[in-house]
Amino acid sequence: MQKYTQLTYEQRYHIYLLNKQGYNQTFIAKSMGRNKSTISRELS
Repeated sequence: MQKYTQLTYEQRYHIYLLNKQGYNQTFIAKSMGRNKSTISRELS
């Protein structure tokens, strides 16, 4: 069974910054080693 971990404040801020710079969800997910759906949920 896969263990899920919550995003830290720093990871959330990193997502915010990359999104504001115009990077798409796929790029953000790959750069952070996270699933694209995780990034999508965080941005919504």
